Amino acid sequence: MLEVGLLNRDLATLVARLGHMDEMIVSDAGFPIPDNVRTVDLSIAKNEPGVLRILEEIAKYCSVEKIVVANEMCTASPTMVQKVKNIFGPKVAFESIPHVDLKARSKSVKGVVRSGEFTAFSNILLVSGSGDRWYAERG
Repeated sequence: MLEVGLLNRDLATLVARLGHMDEMIVSDAGFPIPDNVRTVDLSIAKNEPGVLRILEEIAKYCSVEKIVVANEMCTASPTMVQKVKNIFGPKVAFESIPHVDLKARSKSVKGVVRSGEFTAFSNILLVSGSGDRWYAERG
């Protein structure tokens, strides 16, 4: 029985399927998830669980090289943007794009994790990358 790590089997599977440069989204409760995209729905009630809680857990087990959010999130929810950046730290690149572009990009992600978040535009695209565990024999 799994007792450590990401306990939700669907979330653990999604994270395990990510390779370098693959993308996934942790979305708010209202994000329009395309029908053909793998979805891990963790929402149970308003703001439960929230996006930040899910990101905190994912960050423990998944190397992320870039965070992408909607420009509208930066305007409507700047505190949330800063909290997301704080979870991943200064080494992780940050980009903002129009919300319509984020929705279009969602059609090709490996999966979407749906939260119960009700903070406006709280949809975070994560680009997986190589973390501090990787090394080169010569460099």
